[in-house]
Amino acid sequence: MNITHDIKPVTFLKSRAADLLNQINETHRPVIITQNGEPRAVLQDPKSYENMRNAIGILKLISKGESDIREGQVKPQEAVFDEIEKALKESL
Repeated sequence: MNITHDIKPVTFLKSRAADLLNQINETHRPVIITQNGEPRAVLQDPKSYENMRNAIGILKLISKGESDIREGQVKPQEAVFDEIEKALKESL
């Protein structure tokens, strides 16, 4: 992957938006948009964006779980299953 192909000035976006969107959706690589030579935005296809958001969500859950373990906020698996069974029986 050559990132230099994925950096475009804002003028390119203005003049060739449809081509740029096609490229992004075909390659699934984000494109960095620059303004006055500085990175200003990243364009990404919806599926890749969704996958990234899901991955971030999973990482946040893992981090929270690790924090809970460090703080001793845990229950044995058997106790959790017992609580679930009890709640199910009460709801029936």
